[in-house]
Amino acid sequence: AFVLPLVQRLAAAPPVRGPRAIRALVLSPTRELATQIGEAFASFGRPLGLTSTVVYGGVGEAPQRRALSRGVDVLVATPGRLEDLVQQGAADLRGVRHVVLDEADRMLDSGFLHAVKRLLGRVPRERQTLLFSATMPPEIRTLARSVQRDAVEVSATPVATPAERVEQAVLFVSRDQKRELLSHLLADPAVTRALVFTRTKRGADKVAKHLDGAERVEAIHGNRSQSQRERALASFRR
Repeated sequence: AFVLPLVQRLAAAPPVRGPRAIRALVLSPTRELATQIGEAFASFGRPLGLTSTVVYGGVGEAPQRRALSRGVDVLVATPGRLEDLVQQGAADLRGVRHVVLDEADRMLDSGFLHAVKRLLGRVPRERQTLLFSATMPPEIRTLARSVQRDAVEVSATPVATPAERVEQAVLFVSRDQKRELLSHLLADPAVTRALVFTRTKRGADKVAKHLDGAERVEAIHGNRSQSQRERALASFRR
């Protein structure tokens, strides 16, 4: 939704080159999403001579600083790591003309809000700011207006429309029976792969431990190392 139009606009505009220069900034709440976005920019932008790089926490800073030192057309980043790099003088946001907040409802909630506002304070006021979100509750909409001017809202689908090919069900069960019920549901031969979401990181580890042995299971959350997270996703894909 935003990679192709941004690539088109950047390719049509005169290139801006220089140490640590950045033309477009995409902020993402997670490392995995940042990686996916970066892959899309590389795929579409490289044939047009556009450069891009991805920075996030959990890995060494040195390769990221080297990539930024040459300047890039597109930087995809998680807020925390980008703030670190900006404070070190490794990234210069003064030339940014396009800003994208992906999963904007998460980017503007309490966990990221202050970092996002500090970063936007370093970007020129004359810019295009794009927000993409599956939901936009009123309080997030108010915050969105504070970082945009003359905004246009585009709704791709009606709010809270379920996916047509997904069958949904709610099962009411007491807390002490939840894990047994989950094991029963996953034992169905029709379930070849499943995603199980938990409220907390510790809960994810507990559920994974409970299912281990009966199923091939991996936990993925913010306390896992980047290599562990990447291995878990690759295993799930295979």
